[in-house]
Amino acid sequence: MDIRIRGLDPAPYHALFEASPDELAARRAVVRVADKMPGFPCRATLEDAVPGETVLLVNHTHQDAETPFHSAHAVYFRLAAHAPYDEVNQVPPALARRTLSLRAFDADGWLLGFRLVPGTEMLDAARELLAEPRAAYLHAHYAGAGCYAAWVGRADAAQAA
Repeated sequence: MDIRIRGLDPAPYHALFEASPDELAARRAVVRVADKMPGFPCRATLEDAVPGETVLLVNHTHQDAETPFHSAHAVYFRLAAHAPYDEVNQVPPALARRTLSLRAFDADGWLLGFRLVPGTEMLDAARELLAEPRAAYLHAHYAGAGCYAAWVGRADAAQAA
């Protein structure tokens, strides 16, 4: 089975890089400068920001299901991010170097299963979880901080990231 990994679309967040402190606070967001690598994983490009790079930290609803699994968390976007990562059978650098929690959901947003894996083993674990016919998609989370990392699914899936 071929596995697609997608980052988030950064376009809805670009204006926040120029927002006032009050506007940022209203959106539960802050603009920062990366001071280490790794440490600021961009959810669009799925790369870590390099020290000195401007990033936005914002609360993002990644699981907008009408279930108890509805979820939002803090995510980073690099100012330089203009398009989301979207590749098949390729684990991006920010995911490969971290321990991941892969969570399988059905089409209605109910949790079906999960795996805790090194990022380098992500594709095999994703194939196992997506072998369950009811599994519609996976969410990858960075296990340490618990925050959303990326959408994962069958390569032929039409599900949006």
